[in-house]
Amino acid sequence: MNKPFSKSGKAFIGAFLVLFFLAGKPPEFGEENRFFHGFLIRNPVIKIGLGVNLETLTVRASSGMKVYEVGADYRLLARDIDEIMVRGHKEKLSEKFLLQIAQTSSRIEAERLAARLRPDVGRKVSVVSEQEPGSDRLYQVRVGDFLTRTEALKFIKELNRLGIKEAWIVREEITGERSHPLWVLIGDQLKSLTEDTVIYFIPSDEKSSLSYKGNQYRGIFVLRASPKGLVLVNILNLENYLKGVVPEEMSPDQFNSFEALKAQTVAARTYAIKNMGLNRALGFDLCDTPKCQVYGGLSAEHAESNRAVEETMGEVAVYKNKLINALYTSTCGGMTEDVENVFEGLSQPYLKSTECSYEKQKEWILESRPLVSLWMEGRAIERETALLIGLGIIPRETNPSFYREPAKPEEALLWIDRTLALIGRSREMNLAEGTRLNFPNLARLIITSFQWEDRVDNLMLPSEVEFVLRDFPPVGAEARGRLAYLIHSGIFPSSPVLADENRPVTRGEMVFVLSKAIRDGFDPREKGRFRSLTKRHELEVEVDGEIRIVPVSPDVFLFRTHDGETAPAARLYLLGGEDVQWIERGGEIHFLEVSYPALSATLDRGSPYHRWNVRATRQDLEKRVNEYYPIGSLMDIVVQSRGKSRRVTGLQIIGAESQVIVKGLKIRWVLGLRDTLFTIDREFDEEGRVTHFLFSGRGWGHGVGLCQVGAFRMGQAGATYKEILKKYYRDVKIVRRY
Repeated sequence: MNKPFSKSGKAFIGAFLVLFFLAGKPPEFGEENRFFHGFLIRNPVIKIGLGVNLETLTVRASSGMKVYEVGADYRLLARDIDEIMVRGHKEKLSEKFLLQIAQTSSRIEAERLAARLRPDVGRKVSVVSEQEPGSDRLYQVRVGDFLTRTEALKFIKELNRLGIKEAWIVREEITGERSHPLWVLIGDQLKSLTEDTVIYFIPSDEKSSLSYKGNQYRGIFVLRASPKGLVLVNILNLENYLKGVVPEEMSPDQFNSFEALKAQTVAARTYAIKNMGLNRALGFDLCDTPKCQVYGGLSAEHAESNRAVEETMGEVAVYKNKLINALYTSTCGGMTEDVENVFEGLSQPYLKSTECSYEKQKEWILESRPLVSLWMEGRAIERETALLIGLGIIPRETNPSFYREPAKPEEALLWIDRTLALIGRSREMNLAEGTRLNFPNLARLIITSFQWEDRVDNLMLPSEVEFVLRDFPPVGAEARGRLAYLIHSGIFPSSPVLADENRPVTRGEMVFVLSKAIRDGFDPREKGRFRSLTKRHELEVEVDGEIRIVPVSPDVFLFRTHDGETAPAARLYLLGGEDVQWIERGGEIHFLEVSYPALSATLDRGSPYHRWNVRATRQDLEKRVNEYYPIGSLMDIVVQSRGKSRRVTGLQIIGAESQVIVKGLKIRWVLGLRDTLFTIDREFDEEGRVTHFLFSGRGWGHGVGLCQVGAFRMGQAGATYKEILKKYYRDVKIVRRY
């Protein structure tokens, strides 16, 4: 296959390749396809747009590439080069605006409506069909063209007078003709090409990859003209494409559940095949952005997500043997929504509102006797005390009076020695017999024992020392520097009583100081993610992708962290997936802290977008709304209807000049919110006018289909990828198509 072609053979192959690549046919499954000089791309093949309306681009190859010019014939431009620059021109793009006044799944219905409106509207009324990624084909009735957004906004008022209450501004790019040559820089030679030239970038061998804008890609590149200027297309095998999609949509490092990764893979594969040819007019199938699916190429690949792709090869989700619209969202806010309430299309039996919970969710309970309340200078110190007991630095003592009593010098020295042993150091200073254990002396002992003299000398300005100790009584010069540094770094509490040489240091204060000193250099707690509690009272945790089983001491100290606050707990309820931190000593856990993302049983409770709040000024929202609807001054925003998930499906926006009802996903665009699951509160000025709108919401995304965070939690709880998919896509089957 690598020997030179005859002249007639060249013409035939050149014509064949142009027809093959530009025809935009859907992939044929099952057969192998060979492209240029034996470079093999197995079916199914997909074309991904990496850039549109390009002017200058540089393509590199890891170990060489061939570059061909393909027209009626084909011509080898370069062989085994590592880099090539292409410079052409950007097409002049301007814009026009149209008013979308209706949308329906029936072309006949749309045409009838357009015909009925044309005599009254006095403008061009057209019917178009634009299929968004993952949605059903719908037909839109549009009025216009308008040269500016302002002109379109003004005409909405005319439509309102004709009884057309819903009009949505649509922006379209239009291409102006320009005539400039296309140039290719090969080494130091500049070659001119024609406007109709198609350029193929072919890796020299299967191990070589191409790169663009710093990202590496499998397969080949094609550069061609389109209605929107030069387009760079990555052509590759669909399974290899998915290897660059799955880790971008669901990071294996963050969502380290293999079953969830497999569920995401099947959804992404179904989505890709369902939407083949979506951008056929531009010469590719899907874009590489969130509008389609995020695609990062070879540079984005991860071993775990690659394995998920390989183990589910060819598997798709179908309903009644037809590919589903495998929509997915980041965080569903506890419940997904019926598709027609968000995308305003047809109802789909497999995209119905689903509670984001898992019926097989297990619950584990940990119990222990907590520390009694311990306080020092108005601060609770149970956590610090439990930490030092867990590390074996101080004895297990739960009587509060023990910590209020002065620390004996020999006792304090022993605790310091045990603390230093954790970091491989030993104490080089002792206290002279009869020396009081006050804070000035403890400061000298801590600074010397932890070898922080250099910090005191170099990290505190004299002005800072004076500022920190401005309310303190007179203290010796050396003691002032030490005290100021330890207070400034948070290891000593800030209180003028520390300068009193007659005031002894209490055991509670020693606990506070040593716990702060330990964490100044390192965190002694181990960190992981809780998976389960075994019958033998052992904690199963995941640490850096590995599973560990650690016994729990019967006397373990338990702490609960929620919303930034940590408190002792006698009982912890665990569902799996919680972040945990612990102190292990003698093969047992003696200190355990569990972080609760939210006090909820929903699967997406761990997402940072499980709950959110947005406060927006009336003026900012007014400006935003008027980009879509000519309402004038914004007066109020009122919820008209909600879906099954309680998402807002109809929103009335009231202005001084007009009011409008916004529906579905448009609500999110117009208001600029994370999701449409929200409530509205208002702030008023002295005259009773709205000054701010406060949106309290849940979720991130459109809220339809598979919930990625929920899928992850289901996987952690033991669900298989097929169970995850059938949870969010009702009554579907998972079948292998190739």
